[in-house]
Formats: sequence, C-alpha cells, structure tokens
Amino acid sequence: MRRRRLVPLLAVSLMATLAPALATSTANAAPAAAAPSVASTPAALSSAALPSAAQGAALDRYTQQKPRWKRCESTAPAEFQCATIKVPLDYRAPGGKRIDLAISRIRTAEPGKRHGVLLSNPGGPGGSGTYMPLALREELPKSVLRKYDLIGFDPRGVGESSPVTCSLTPDEEEWLRPYKKETYAKDVAWARKVADKCRANAGATLPHITTRNTARDLDLLRAVLGERKISYLGYSYGTYLGAVYTQLFPGRADRFVLDSAVDPALAWRGMVQWWAWGAEPAFDRWTGWAAARSETYGLGDTPKKVDRTFWELVARADRKPIELDGLLLTGDDIRIGMRAAVFSPQVATEAFVELKKVADGQPAAARKLTAFTGTTGTTGAARTAADVPADNMTASFWAVVCGDNSAAWPRNPERYRQDAIADKGRYPLFGDFASSIKPCAFWNPSVERATVVNNKAGSLIVQNEWDSQTPLPSAQALHQDLKRSRMVTVLGGEGHGVYPSGNACTDGTVSGYLLTGKLPAKDVTCRATAASNADARQNRKQDELPGSPLPERAPDRF
Repeated sequence: MRRRRLVPLLAVSLMATLAPALATSTANAAPAAAAPSVASTPAALSSAALPSAAQGAALDRYTQQKPRWKRCESTAPAEFQCATIKVPLDYRAPGGKRIDLAISRIRTAEPGKRHGVLLSNPGGPGGSGTYMPLALREELPKSVLRKYDLIGFDPRGVGESSPVTCSLTPDEEEWLRPYKKETYAKDVAWARKVADKCRANAGATLPHITTRNTARDLDLLRAVLGERKISYLGYSYGTYLGAVYTQLFPGRADRFVLDSAVDPALAWRGMVQWWAWGAEPAFDRWTGWAAARSETYGLGDTPKKVDRTFWELVARADRKPIELDGLLLTGDDIRIGMRAAVFSPQVATEAFVELKKVADGQPAAARKLTAFTGTTGTTGAARTAADVPADNMTASFWAVVCGDNSAAWPRNPERYRQDAIADKGRYPLFGDFASSIKPCAFWNPSVERATVVNNKAGSLIVQNEWDSQTPLPSAQALHQDLKRSRMVTVLGGEGHGVYPSGNACTDGTVSGYLLTGKLPAKDVTCRATAASNADARQNRKQDELPGSPLPERAPDRF
C-alpha cells in the first residue's frame, strides 16, 4: 500500500499563509511584554499577556475550560478524539463575543515516554487541520509518536471553528484572472463585489480572522491542555502561523518545525506575486531539461525551440480552445497549469506532450494530464461537513490574506492594472495573474498592524529547492528572521512539503530534533532522492487557492 503523502496547503497556501500579544493592542510588543516569564499555572501565563487585570480575569474563564473529548466519528479510530472549546472573537475585549475552536487529539500510546504536545497545521490560509493527528500518525516515525500527544485544530473561522462565509458563488470564488484590457473593468467589479459580500455577510467577524488571533488561540489551547510549552509542525501557511506564535510567545515555543516557509515580509501580496517571480527560472530550467531529451519528447532540441513550442500552443489555444475531458482549455488555462508543473520538469514535459497530442486530435494518456485537469475546489476538509458553508475556505482565506496586513494592498485599481501589464512583460507565464486586482483592494483596513518576525526562539526550517508554492528564498528570509533557527535545504527537491518524505537525510534531521530538542549545530544540506521527488509529483494538483495543492490525505474523510 502506497504511503499517503502529507501535501500542505500553501502558504499563501498564496498566500502560506499575512494585531495585540495574546491580547495586547500594540503591533509588536517586545519579547518581555509578548511572552512574560513562565508563571506557575497555564492560566496565569495567558492572563499575564493581557494589558489589564480586568481583561486577564475575563480570559481566565477560557483558560480554565475542560474539553469534553469524544470519538470524532463513528467510523474513525476510537483513540481519535474531538472537542470544542471557546475563544474570544476579539482578544482586546475577551469578555465579549465568543467563537468555537474545534480541536482533536491522539494521545501517545506510551505515556511514560511522553515529552508533550505536538500541534500541527496543514497550511492555507483556510485549511482545516482537525484530521492532522490521523495523518501524522500514519506518517511520522514511531519514535516520534511515542513522544507526543498529537493535537489538531481548525483555525478560527475555518471548518468547524465558527466557520465564516461571504455567500460567494463558485464564479465569485474564482480568483485566477489574467489581466486583459477588455475585461479589466469586470475584474475590478468582481473584486469589489467579493469584498462587499464579505462585509455584508461577516463584517463583524472577518476583522478578527487573522494570523495573530489564531496564534493567540494556540496559546489559549496550550493553557487549556495544561502545557507550559507547545511543540509544533506547520506546513506552508502554517510556517507563518508558527513564526507569528514565536514572535508573540517566544517563551512558550518548544520544538518548532516550519516546513515550506512563507517570508513574513512578503505576507501577503508579495507571496502572491512570487508565484510569477519564481515561475520564470523554473520555466527556464524546464525548457533546458526538455531540450536535452528532445529525441524522447520532440519539443525542440534547444531551450529556445522548446520555449517557442510552448508559446505556439498557448496562442493556438487562445484562438481555439482545446477540448479536454469536457473542458475547454484556453492559452490562459495552459499558463495556469504549467506555472506549477514546471517546478518538476519531467511532470511538465509529459503533461505538455500529452496536451499537444490532444490539440492535434491524437490519443493521449489522461493520467499524465493532471496539471491541466486537477480538481478545483472540493477536496478540503472544510467543505466536507454539511454545516460548513461552501465558500468557507475562500472566505477565511481572504480574511487572512487581506486582513493580516491591509496596508500591503494598493487601494487604487489603476495600480493593479499597471502592475499586471508590467509583470506580464517581466514574467510572461503568470505575471498578470499574480499582480492583477484582488478583493483586498477594497477590504476594510486591518484592525492590527502586520507582524514583524524577529526573535531568537529556536526552530527548524525545512525547504525544497524547487517548490512551486513557497520558494527557497522565502525560507531563507524566514531563517534570517528567526535568529536561533537552523535550516534544512533539499537540493534538487521538488514539491511543496518535505517532512516526512522517505529521504533519510531530511527525515533523520527533523525527527532527531523532535526527539531530542537539539537543533543541528549548523545548517544542513540534503540532496533529493528519486523516491522523495516522485512522491511530490504524484500529488500535484491544479492551483485552486494560493497555497494549493490541497491536502488529499485526511484518512477516513476524503
């Protein structure tokens, strides 16, 4: 039986994945204020982060909750337990409205070897994480599983954690819109309408669906669980959430693994635009790879010829869309598919060859065409529950991406138009998609400033060299921000999400850290293996939201 691969949502999911400490109203309190020295009880720890005794007392009712654990589902293993706790909607006013936080756990089977709790996040923003304990139990080494109670959660506003909705139609959820002069006015109207509908449906809630508040929820959960510190495994957007937690609560961070990292300084418009910036070197790598194998694939014997073959098919599809499995693919659709595919040259080459066959009216291998036929929006766990709004993943995504740092998003639609035109010239594959208008242009100003990550909390950052969702430079930037971090770089590594992958170098380094708490003495460089890269390729899907591919591995649910 093939191992299920943990494939994170991005980071920015694009975007992993951009303000008061547990309840302070300052943008970035100094470590002493954001995380006071460890007090004698978990409740005191959380209360100490509040700006007043009255607010501290209000928060005590949250930290003293006793979760009512029960079997998550009748078909799930008995040891997979779920519960719901309450958290403040607004940590500046913890006596006000409360919202749900859905949590889950699998306790270690060997309590005598237990070190603590390992929280996890699959990415997003907008990804449900209550299934993560089940997924991690399948994937992590038994030596690591002995050490931890595995804790999952749906971030605030997501899935079963008081899910938000903007009542968007499927067409309104579609955000991949290339810049075209003749349609730009409609795209501006779409972006404005999404922002307006979000305000109308959840205007009082959305300002509080932020990464900083989710980090505060994690610290409240830490207190509820009776833990002095938490360990954490976050993928993609989850790396940004983890980094924000270390900024607000550095004294409560134990063993933190940040896999496929978001650059905090680029959250979030810059991470969206990186999808265009990073695609060009990957595209050049692909044309060289395909040219070197021209006898096999027939796309051209030089990179320039492969490039010409690609753009000729794009132009041809713009004139007459290619019919594929009942879909009509335009040149823009081909660009979308290839943007992610080129980070794995073999995947891109095989997919493009088969698409070219379809265009020529020849039989094609459907299994190699997933870059162009991947699912587009129904696999997330947040969409499986009957009481979760259909647009919950999209609504919570925009809440975080627009609300974490609204100042990063220009307010003038003309600025987006100019950027899209310029970036289509600089980055032909995806530049206009990335830089054109987004709903954030019309979002209400953030209630908090963006988080500046700059601390000495220890952590281990893990990154593939060729990651289509979060780039190597992004992880390197986070490494610089986290002064005591170490970084594992997988040279030649393809795919979004590294640990665990069956690569002895990467898995050994990460597992060793989770087991001992000791970071490597220096940064580690590993080399990708054929098996670890193949695993990533098998799970490649068409982009749905920033930060895709979506996870396809929640056992017993997907």
